[in-house]
Amino acid sequence: MNIEPLLDALDLQEDAARALADDLRAQIDDLQTRLREAETHLEHLAITRKTITGLADRLPAHTQEMPEHPDYPRILAAFSHGTGPLRVKDVCEALGHELLPKNVEGTRAKLKRLVKLGILTEVDTGNFARKP
Repeated sequence: MNIEPLLDALDLQEDAARALADDLRAQIDDLQTRLREAETHLEHLAITRKTITGLADRLPAHTQEMPEHPDYPRILAAFSHGTGPLRVKDVCEALGHELLPKNVEGTRAKLKRLVKLGILTEVDTGNFARKP
C-alpha cells in the first residue's frame, strides 16, 4: 500500500490547522490589547467621575437654568467687566443696542429675570449688580 497520498493529505491538514492556530493567536493578541485599552479607559472614567463628584459640592447650586437668549451671556459679561452696579442703559450700550425705548425695556426685562433667577440683584431702582 502506498501511504504517500495519505501523508500529503495529513501535511495539508496540519498546515491548515497551524495557519488557523496562528490566526487565532493573532486575534487573541489583538483582543488582549483592546481589552487593556478598554480597562484603562474605564479606570480614567472612574477617576473623572470621582473628581467631578468631589467637586460637585463646591459648585453653586442653580435652581433654574439660564435662559437661552444670546443676550444673557453678554449681559453677564458686562457685569464681569463693570466695577459696580450698572444701569439698564449702561447694559444696553454694552450689548451694542441703540438706546430706543423697546431695547431699554427689553433689557430691563432680561435684567429682572436674572434677578428672579438669583444671578443679579437690584441694588436700587434701575441699578443692577452681580450677586456676590
